[in-house]
Amino acid sequence: LGVFGDYELLEELGHGGMGVVYRARQRSLHREVALKMLLGGQFAGKVALGRFRSEAELAAQLQHPNIVAIHEIGEQDGLPYFTMDFVSGRSLVDLVRDQPLPARSAAAYVETIAKAIHYAHQQGVLHRGLRPSNVLIDAFDQPRITDFGLAKRLSGSTSDLTVSGQALGSPNFMPPEQAAGKHKTSGPTSDIYGLGAILYYLLTTRPPFMAEDASAAVRQVLENDPVSPRTLNPSVPRDLETLCLKCLQKEPKQR
Repeated sequence: LGVFGDYELLEELGHGGMGVVYRARQRSLHREVALKMLLGGQFAGKVALGRFRSEAELAAQLQHPNIVAIHEIGEQDGLPYFTMDFVSGRSLVDLVRDQPLPARSAAAYVETIAKAIHYAHQQGVLHRGLRPSNVLIDAFDQPRITDFGLAKRLSGSTSDLTVSGQALGSPNFMPPEQAAGKHKTSGPTSDIYGLGAILYYLLTTRPPFMAEDASAAVRQVLENDPVSPRTLNPSVPRDLETLCLKCLQKEPKQR
């Protein structure tokens, strides 16, 4: 694909509204990394640039075996970028596809993810974007959390990055307070909702809410209760279903 500073770009791994991620080889250290660069570079808006830098800075504070580590933050030819561990495995979406995971496996993955998110909270970082596509399974069958693009400091203000009333995240997996644009009320319980949504997906192969478009999905998140996992997959143990639905309560204090 070409050369980008010290990096040889090998293949595109994915892109979103803000950035594009490549598998790259760092020539000076002879290692493979994932390289994320900001779409638009210096022409990107102030908010996008702020979020991109915030993602790199917040994720770089976290040193945990189940969180994808940040290596370097920089700028090349006017394009802000950062590099991180390259995880060659599949995401939870790829792992599930049309077949739910056994309940014990699903619970074990989510327990590990929950411990990593608890660590992030202890470091003062809220993820706010937990969903199956943001959890990669490495060669040792360990989940690795990535994409801190919506992350914020638990103690800090996001007024410079977040427009009040604007929904952030994937509507099918976001908690009601994010769906309603009430970002000041986001806290650790918002990530607990995300953990419940991931568990729901692993047990049922679908998110807690499904709709034809984003606005309809937001309405469902705000107004409806999810279909019970055991209705979709009778093999789910009742205790695990109770735990899952507890995480998905509308009121943060009830999670």
